[in-house]
Amino acid sequence: MIYIGSHLSVSAGYAAMAEKMAEDYHGNTYAFFLRSPRGGKAKVPEEADLVKMQKIRAEHHFGPMVAHAPYTMNPCSAREDIRELAVTMMTEDLAQMERMAALSPEEPIYYNFHPGSHTGQGVDRGIEETAEVLNRVIRPDQHTTVLLETMAGKGSEIGKTFEELKRIMDLVEPEKAAHLGVCFDTCHTWDAGYDLVYDPDGVFAAFDREIGLERLFAVHLNDSKNPLEAAKDRHEKLGEGYLGAKALERIVQHPALQGRPFILETPNDDAGYRREIALVKSWNQ
Repeated sequence: MIYIGSHLSVSAGYAAMAEKMAEDYHGNTYAFFLRSPRGGKAKVPEEADLVKMQKIRAEHHFGPMVAHAPYTMNPCSAREDIRELAVTMMTEDLAQMERMAALSPEEPIYYNFHPGSHTGQGVDRGIEETAEVLNRVIRPDQHTTVLLETMAGKGSEIGKTFEELKRIMDLVEPEKAAHLGVCFDTCHTWDAGYDLVYDPDGVFAAFDREIGLERLFAVHLNDSKNPLEAAKDRHEKLGEGYLGAKALERIVQHPALQGRPFILETPNDDAGYRREIALVKSWNQ
């Protein structure tokens, strides 16, 4: 089985977010930002709100939650102040994730982030700096698993190949690397040049050889506005892009991905997410 949901806003509170997914979207997982996607100060949730959220999730048999770091966070910027801001934001965010994890310690919980853009320093230095940040923010005793996202490769992004993600993970201290995994974004991976339409088995076999499928913990399920290897990162609604509905259905049904949370990041309104969640559920019956 899979878990399917979308990104939701925490503006009305954490319990309201879980209730919206269960009662309105009829999904069984979701993703959220702990602070604005553009950065800024995080709002610290009330304990009672978190307790109510976890109660709703348990009642509806939700799968793992996937929090997302701000898009503006860049752990491998050429500017030291921006790298230090990434350390601050990740440290604060992971502290909040641990509060949630403590309420349901038997469940996995994920914090997803973009590995960053090297801004002219080169891929090798970018990889080293992202690993340095992870070594500073991950605690060996934490419950939260930190997920590096597969990237499209636009500009100076790192993480567009499985090999680059593995290099980052290999530079993290072993007791901290045990809390690392990958979020597989279908649009990004396609845009980076991995052919999920004609050779999904080959793509997942390559991931398994380089990183290991046991470290693929979550999926961003998106179509793409771009052809293969465009390196542009522009998401499309399911079935309306270059990946297409048949390829996405095969991905949802792929044996390597069962049990993972699938998160929609498609350009949709409420009605669109209801429709896509129902569609993905029909594919997995």
